[in-house]
Amino acid sequence: MLITLKDIYKIVGGRVLFECLNFELNEGQRVGLVGRNGSGKSTLFRLITKEESIDGGDVFIRKHLTIGYLKQIPEEWESSGRAYLEAAFGELLQMKNDMQKLEEKMLDPEQMERSLREYGEIQERFTQAGGYEIESSISQVANGLKVKDLLDQPFSQLSGGEKTKLGLARILLEKPDVLLLDEPTNHLDLQAIEWLEEYLQQYDGSVCMISHDRSFLNHTVTDIMDLESGDIQTYKGNYTSFEKQKEEKLLAEFHQYQEQQKKIKKMKEAIRRLRQWANEANPTNPKLFKKAKSMEKALERMEKMDKPVVDPKKMNLALQAEGRTGKDILVAEGVKKTYGARTILNGVHLHLRNQDRLALVGANGSGKSTLLRLLLGQEEPEEGSIKTGPSIRIGYLPQNPLMGADRDQRMIDYFRNSIRVTEGEARHMLAAFMFYGYDVFQKIRHLSGGEQMRLKLAVFMHKGINVLILDEPTNHLDIESQEVLEEALKKFEGTVLGVSHDRYFLNQCFSDTAYLSGGKIYRYIGSYDETRKHWMELLAQQQMKYVRKESSSKAEKPRNHPPDTKQNFSVEESIADLEKEVTRLESQMAEESNVEELMNLQVEKDQLNEKIEELYEQWMEE
Repeated sequence: MLITLKDIYKIVGGRVLFECLNFELNEGQRVGLVGRNGSGKSTLFRLITKEESIDGGDVFIRKHLTIGYLKQIPEEWESSGRAYLEAAFGELLQMKNDMQKLEEKMLDPEQMERSLREYGEIQERFTQAGGYEIESSISQVANGLKVKDLLDQPFSQLSGGEKTKLGLARILLEKPDVLLLDEPTNHLDLQAIEWLEEYLQQYDGSVCMISHDRSFLNHTVTDIMDLESGDIQTYKGNYTSFEKQKEEKLLAEFHQYQEQQKKIKKMKEAIRRLRQWANEANPTNPKLFKKAKSMEKALERMEKMDKPVVDPKKMNLALQAEGRTGKDILVAEGVKKTYGARTILNGVHLHLRNQDRLALVGANGSGKSTLLRLLLGQEEPEEGSIKTGPSIRIGYLPQNPLMGADRDQRMIDYFRNSIRVTEGEARHMLAAFMFYGYDVFQKIRHLSGGEQMRLKLAVFMHKGINVLILDEPTNHLDIESQEVLEEALKKFEGTVLGVSHDRYFLNQCFSDTAYLSGGKIYRYIGSYDETRKHWMELLAQQQMKYVRKESSSKAEKPRNHPPDTKQNFSVEESIADLEKEVTRLESQMAEESNVEELMNLQVEKDQLNEKIEELYEQWMEE
């Protein structure tokens, strides 16, 4: 056992969150911690790291255990992204600093022998601990999580999502005994998620993660812990296995409850009859009264089962596509969009037809959100055209669902501004989305991401939209709410265009998939899983184009003076050998479908290119 929480009592905001909670994490476990929004998952992590105190019970953590904790809200840092990651190697950097000081002392003949001995001891420890692999380790993780562009930027100027990605990278580099990850996939694109999956599968330590990403959980965990009503139930296997086991357990408990209720009913009936017979006997029969009293005591002592909640309350979402639309919903032809010197979209063609279910997939920064803004008319293309069909009413669900809303406005007022109904009708409608009682009078600023999403969906349900444009709609929803959204989309008879990195959602709700790569759209019939191989091919092609462009720019570099052939023959030979190796790696990358292997090959290729560049500079200087 690494971490044990026993009989935990915790009060949050005057409400008892945990009354007698027990939790245990063992060596080698990879646990998915699931539960509804507000059930206390993040609080549980903060109790383990002692950022919050318990109000009762005990927390036991193995001595010298190292814990890496990824928070939803990232910490602050005063230097660059690279320095932030290098801080993961604090002990190694101290050893490196000690070695540099000893190198200076070695110049003094009197201190040389002793300094040399100390240097050798430290160098051996430094080598064994991977001191000479710091840069390659940072490069591997930075490439895998797509944060290489953030390394030379000031940490304080990064967005919350970018800081979270660097926070994850640093924790992985620290390689603690236990990883506590709170929604690790929220700010990652699909490539990075798939890389992280493979990384965690091979991780030596134990992992406990909070996640609403069912595909991610299916690929990474050995156990699921279900936090519900302040209690944890543990299930062996991945998320799909957990769903099946929980359903079977609930049905068995419900059957046991029904059987007990039948028994209680029979006992009550027997007690009633015994009393009746005792009263009717002439003379009255004390033995029958005694028997009835004995049965009453047995009934009182019986441990009564609570009725299991087989079908917990979920939001009641039913999206109706109102009004007729033409065959063509949105048509984009030759659309180009640039920001400064960077071309984001370059000749995009997109034809969205009535009742299409199209998923839009691409790496972070590929232009997905830009394209959505263009389609919605929020921005204008520099070239090309975008046409909308007749009678379309678009419902747009952005990543921040209440963007632009007055943060001090009450939830019910926001809803009534969108849907013209009485306060009583509004409260009834919002109750269908799990907003009960005085919840409806909360200010927008106090709503969680999931609550904001549910409120926006409540507006859509009553607004009569026939085209849905969704930008990461599952990001803030718990799994139960995701399932309701998926079911509603399946029954929706309108048109849906969705951007998401949730593979389960993509596979459930979209029959076509369009990949945005190199500023263009490539559309295929089929779900994400069915068409993913095409995306891998596109990414490999883009990488090869980039390499060829880099190679040609180096070849065109002017020389200051003609080199001495004899002096430079060995350098030229080395360059030729290294360039052959780069070509071999590129061919290997073009055929490789494993994401982690692609990342490793990319790191190797980058290192070779750096060596080639150094040799070119050496060649020109000689």
